[in-house]
Amino acid sequence: MKPHPNGRRGSGALFQAMLGGILILYGSASSSASDLYSHYDDPRLKALIERALERSPLLQQSLADYRASLHRLPQVGQLPDPVLAITQYARRPETRVGPQTTMMSLSQALPWFGKLKDRAQVSAQQSMVLREQHRAREAELIRQLKDAYYSLAYLDRALEIAQEEASILEHYETLAQARYAQGAGSLQAVVKLQAQITRSQHRLQLLRTRRVDAEAHLNGLLDRPAATPVSAVSLPSPPTHSIAVEKMLQMGQLRRPEIQAARHRIEAGKRRIELARKGYRPDLSLGASFVNVAGRSDPLGRLNPPDQNGKNIYGLTLGIKLPIRRRRHDAAVLEATESTISSRRAYRSLSRQVEVSIRTVAFRIQTLRDQIELFQRTLLPQSEQVLHSTEEAYATGRLGVLDLLDSERSLFQVRMGLAKLISDTMKSLAELERAVGVPYREVKS
Repeated sequence: MKPHPNGRRGSGALFQAMLGGILILYGSASSSASDLYSHYDDPRLKALIERALERSPLLQQSLADYRASLHRLPQVGQLPDPVLAITQYARRPETRVGPQTTMMSLSQALPWFGKLKDRAQVSAQQSMVLREQHRAREAELIRQLKDAYYSLAYLDRALEIAQEEASILEHYETLAQARYAQGAGSLQAVVKLQAQITRSQHRLQLLRTRRVDAEAHLNGLLDRPAATPVSAVSLPSPPTHSIAVEKMLQMGQLRRPEIQAARHRIEAGKRRIELARKGYRPDLSLGASFVNVAGRSDPLGRLNPPDQNGKNIYGLTLGIKLPIRRRRHDAAVLEATESTISSRRAYRSLSRQVEVSIRTVAFRIQTLRDQIELFQRTLLPQSEQVLHSTEEAYATGRLGVLDLLDSERSLFQVRMGLAKLISDTMKSLAELERAVGVPYREVKS
């Protein structure tokens, strides 16, 4: 369909498209959240994502800003209101055909062809920028939510491992006391085990404190009281699908909300330049007027009425707004041009940042996966085997308590390290989704 010269039909189509966009945003903040963000078949995480998208004040604010911008489009894309003027003469002008009593005029300003369309396009692109900013806030909120969720999962796993360690140390202390009572062990071994138990209890207290902080942070993201209890979170098994970096780089340039917003800023700048250049063109105004003329009431007029006595006056007016202040229009064009140059450079910088972040996070994920495999296949079995052998040697008196503590500490560190690697991997996957702008299932090869 050919656009209307004043851009009214074009702006209407844009407005319909913007209304369609807001329906998409409403959908992303409700039941379709699982389609927009990966939850790795974790129903609890899925429910938390849906709640965060629904309850976040920052998201509600950005969505309201976007909705408000939609209502700006029909304002700038329409003709200005016509002006109706009525003049009632206090002292009537006398004419040959009678006095003029009242004058009425109606005028309509007509911007130069294309100005309304350009204004509507600028407004539409600004609304699209706000839409992408809303999507970016959504993505960042989900990244923070997943970071807090998997931090909590790590702390719960760390508490579980620390509690198991404390139970093992207490068992060792019981054995050491029995050996000391039988004269086969030393008091020093008992004291060292008791000191290690004290350090283990202190570690548990620190982990519980950290969990309270992580719990409060997660509740804050969910817009609920900080003291709301959060039950234990289990560490998942990280996805093992390979990641196609080049595919992610292409997707990042197409789907990342900040990249999309930068493109819309550039388009808005182009339209501003066109609009500023049209400032050199004159605006028009059309008007119609009516003057009420009363008939001659003087003695001569009544005696010999003139031709067309009392006939009303009608007129048409064509006005032209002369753009003679060229310095102002020159400045408007230069301002729009420099603003567009700035938007282009910001887009280029952001594009490079996205590329760097994707490559960095993808390499980190691969490194973490290799470390997890090393821990699971080699370090953990070896540490468990060493501890088992040390326990047998300690029971027969061939090794002392220091060897036992060293083996137990090594296994503890390996288990804690493995839990941290898994947690960091899940956090990095969330960061990868944020960098690319698409769910993980769309970036895996």
